[in-house]
Amino acid sequence: MSMPSLNALRTFEAAARLLSFAKAGDEMHVTHAAVSHQVRHLEDWFGFALFQRAGRGVRLTAAGESLAAVLSLGFSSIEKECMRLKQRGAQERVTVACIPSIASRWLIPALPLFAEKYPGHDVRVVYASAENRLRQTECDVLITLGADPSPKTTSRRLFSRRNQPVVSPRYLDGKGGSSGIDFSTVDLLHDETTDHWSAWFRLAGVDRQRPLRGPVFQDFNMLATAVVAGHGVALCPVEVIRREIAAGDLVVLSALSILDDEGYFLITGADAAPAATLFSAWFSELMQDDIRPDAPPARNPAPAG
Repeated sequence: MSMPSLNALRTFEAAARLLSFAKAGDEMHVTHAAVSHQVRHLEDWFGFALFQRAGRGVRLTAAGESLAAVLSLGFSSIEKECMRLKQRGAQERVTVACIPSIASRWLIPALPLFAEKYPGHDVRVVYASAENRLRQTECDVLITLGADPSPKTTSRRLFSRRNQPVVSPRYLDGKGGSSGIDFSTVDLLHDETTDHWSAWFRLAGVDRQRPLRGPVFQDFNMLATAVVAGHGVALCPVEVIRREIAAGDLVVLSALSILDDEGYFLITGADAAPAATLFSAWFSELMQDDIRPDAPPARNPAPAG
């Protein structure tokens, strides 16, 4: 070998810096005997002693001091360069926590565009719930329902939460078309609770005498699947499902809406890393270009039958 093993050199450097085989073992998570073995291996390679045993301790020989000085400088330079590269990698990587409704419709389809425009940046997407706040997640960017009131955060509004009744054309045709829709008899689909439909009927001036029926879905993606499949009428955030509406998979039945003042937000910390700032600005701009503020046209302007 043209030089001794790096492991032996690293072990010697720790022992020389700490002047203790036991402390070096603790630092390197090996036994005292393992450190002694590596030092002895190194001394055999050089052909002379690097340590002098002094009672229960050790001290460096002149040759040991010379080698320790060079190794200390070298390992310090290696450590600094490794940390620099690691930090640079972290600056080019962004972790985005996103609720499923936005992730499946907007974030994930847009990722190839981001990769094409910023090929040196990597995106990691993780799950978020509507209750999450930025400080509760190990992420750089949070996309969720509602702004984050926490200090040292910035919240950018992406979508309105304006909810309007939507239905698949298949279901609509089975009911005689939009002109024949009677909201008191349709199959209602609910997102987490029946409260939203109750609020919409109050706004429409419809006094329902019977409790609201129909399946309740815990996740919006499940609700969206059910309404597209033609299982009934759902109250949905029309900006979030704008593509389904534009494609003709869903039809807006009424201009009456609820939850207009609420919204979906992109949230970052005030001290966000450059990659997070870059991604946030890119995604926010993309959403503003794709989402227009005007409401989708309603097939039937009448609020209820």
